[in-house]
Amino acid sequence: MRVSVADAKNQLSQLIRAVEEGEEVMMTRSGKPVVQMTRARQEQRTVQLGVLRGRIHLKPGWDAPMTEDEFLAG
Repeated sequence: MRVSVADAKNQLSQLIRAVEEGEEVMMTRSGKPVVQMTRARQEQRTVQLGVLRGRIHLKPGWDAPMTEDEFLAG
């Protein structure tokens, strides 16, 4: 779909809806293409469990209770 920049200002909601449905929108100025709207790619993040296994080592007593003074001392 081609639309002038001036018309695009008035029809932005409809143009976005068209792009969401898979249509490409080309905005033109004086008949020349200046902007192309396409649907944004959805990033797919893969979760890998156990990546840090064997890399984190806790010292004995790491979970021992602390006094308030020890906590505040850092």
